[in-house]
Amino acid sequence: MFRLALAALALAVPSSPLAAQQPPAAVADLQLEPARIDRLLQQMVADGRIAGASVLIWKDGREAYYGHAGYADREARRPIARDTLYQIHSMTKPVTGVGLMRLWEAGRFGLDEPLAKYLPEYATTKVFKGLKADGSPILKAPERPILIRDILRHTAGFGYWAGEAYPERVFARLDPLNMDNTLAQFSRKNAQVPLFFDPGTQWRYSDAVDVQARLIEVLTGLTFEDYMLSQVLRPLGMTEAAWTQPESRYARIAMPYRGSDSGTLTRLDEKEVRLDNFSDRKLTMGGSGLASTADDYMRFARMLLGEGSLNGVRIIKPSTVALMATDQLDPKVTERMWLPEKGNVGFGFDLAVRLGRPKDDKENRGATGEFFWDGSWTSLFWVDPHNRMAVVFMVQKDPYDFSLVQDIRKAVYGPNYLGPKGD
Repeated sequence: MFRLALAALALAVPSSPLAAQQPPAAVADLQLEPARIDRLLQQMVADGRIAGASVLIWKDGREAYYGHAGYADREARRPIARDTLYQIHSMTKPVTGVGLMRLWEAGRFGLDEPLAKYLPEYATTKVFKGLKADGSPILKAPERPILIRDILRHTAGFGYWAGEAYPERVFARLDPLNMDNTLAQFSRKNAQVPLFFDPGTQWRYSDAVDVQARLIEVLTGLTFEDYMLSQVLRPLGMTEAAWTQPESRYARIAMPYRGSDSGTLTRLDEKEVRLDNFSDRKLTMGGSGLASTADDYMRFARMLLGEGSLNGVRIIKPSTVALMATDQLDPKVTERMWLPEKGNVGFGFDLAVRLGRPKDDKENRGATGEFFWDGSWTSLFWVDPHNRMAVVFMVQKDPYDFSLVQDIRKAVYGPNYLGPKGD
């Protein structure tokens, strides 16, 4: 099941460039219209685009909207409920990033220290430079070491899945993200996979956040999940979000559905679905694996909106939130995989960051300065400091459906909202 989810990451954005269009007339002020969001959710279900979904919005210090429509399990006629659990896949990444940045605040590592200082297996990792005439690889030492900063911003050069490129073939053979690996075994295997590029020169979505999870274990002496539960999730009051869920909660999980070109939805097999989160496994990933209710994840989003604090509990400093939510990519990093297709954005630490107004009508609505991330089954959250708002959209559709995200954002902001100007 996890391999299917990884494959879906490649489809997480449209494959063709955004069509250039004139921007719509700007609307300066955000006015939430709950009925507009209700209508959209109901229409998505009626049109067969989704089996079910929920949206939760926190604005101006209070819950401003909650709504849901459809089914957590369409075939069983089990409706979406407030306590439905969703597998959020890559929305796990910012949570892991916050956990690692707590250790940075404590002086446990420096952002510009070599990763190999703490994970020595990466001292010998090579960069793939092409193939010789006989088909053998050209492998060279990197121009500079992988820095911890690189694993926070996807500039280390790592890959994420199997494919035709030589590093992807090595990744397939070593299978570092196999659920039978521990995080220590994952990291040792991952270090043997050649890098796609010299560290710091490109942006490529990768398993770097799983490396973050292993780094947390080495720095603390705790298992990754135990550290995250004790230092981030439970202090925030996230009582149900976890990588390992008890069997008593299985009946509350939303089943994922695979979309098709013909518009049909096919329910994925229940036993496969539970493999990542609920069954006996050795690997607890930093980049995926969390299951959460909308309310639990909103507590995480509210902490970020509150500059690192929620209800008097400080998780990270305001300056650390600002660091994570500031574009960390050098302008020389022009190769950015599919990141530009997410809009007028840069990338901070485990978060995409909106740099300016939407450039055309194809781009998602939003406000300059917002930061966000999503999951391969189309779940999404964003924090919009300008409008004092956080939004959580929970749905389970594979592969990632860009049109759902675009429509939810339009329903929240209105189709013509552009927000404040960027720099």
